[in-house]
Amino acid sequence: MGVPFIMEKGETMKLQLLVPHYKETLEEIKPLLDSIALQQGIDFNDIGMIICHDGNDIDGICHGYYPYKIEQIWQAHGGVSAARNSALDHATADYVMFCDSDDMFCSMIGLFFILREIESGFDCLTSVFTEQVRNETFMNREMDSTFVHGKVYRRAYLIENNIRFNPKLTIHEDSFFNILAMSLTDKAKYSQTAFYLWRWRDASVCRHDKDYMLKTYGNMIDSNDALVDEFIRRGHEDKATIYMGCFVFDAYYTMNKKEWTDKTHKEYRDAVERRFSDYFRKHKERWDSMDEHQKMEISDAVRSRVVKEGMPMESITIGEWLKHIYELR
Repeated sequence: MGVPFIMEKGETMKLQLLVPHYKETLEEIKPLLDSIALQQGIDFNDIGMIICHDGNDIDGICHGYYPYKIEQIWQAHGGVSAARNSALDHATADYVMFCDSDDMFCSMIGLFFILREIESGFDCLTSVFTEQVRNETFMNREMDSTFVHGKVYRRAYLIENNIRFNPKLTIHEDSFFNILAMSLTDKAKYSQTAFYLWRWRDASVCRHDKDYMLKTYGNMIDSNDALVDEFIRRGHEDKATIYMGCFVFDAYYTMNKKEWTDKTHKEYRDAVERRFSDYFRKHKERWDSMDEHQKMEISDAVRSRVVKEGMPMESITIGEWLKHIYELR
């Protein structure tokens, strides 16, 4: 495909795409590789890719010529967070973007758009990205911090502020990284241009189970707990309080949805409630220190989101629910 990549000595790439690879086959990763090769209006010397093989390898990934540079590195199996950190450590470009190996660019001018934004500079660029859902339809995700997709970061900014993925988190690890990165800069951009596609794949480790969110919400609690601790460690007490408060309301509205109160999900709910009880006990003093106006503002913001997801009217107040949570043993 195309011509071999050639970079003149001393040139620096503007953007590198960092891709963790675990068990995905060449057939599953080719859509990403090909969607980049099909990009229009760019100089391929400006971009490159680093694939970090997380305890596995893949044959033929560079067979044929792609018009951009592909580097491959290897590490002992350590999970997606460790693989992304390894790719980041190996990167040399001015900006980096994290991609999953089974996703792709859905716009042939996506990289043209990113490189144009890079010209004016930013620390973080968050864009709308498109998600393919199970029934073969598509939806756009806006103002998202849960997923790493469709986001671009200035590499020096990440290095100077020691912003990395938490290697202890292998599920819901994106939000820890995204929120930390977005919260420590005033040079952030938001774009409504969707150029990245999160592809559905039945065989994916995390996408085949319809009860995935219920089963892994405890991991989301772990992620937020680590984020609050990180803000405290960095001396950002105000941010620690805000994100703790946001998560308490998120848990309240999420864990009182119909699918959570369904008796068939009692095993998941009980385990998550116990984990959240530990979380709330740990941060209760911080919660109690928040004034009611601040809590109301956070509640309104979180509620407006979860209502769109089908949340019924509250059948229990947050005070009653937290009393139940606190008393769990």
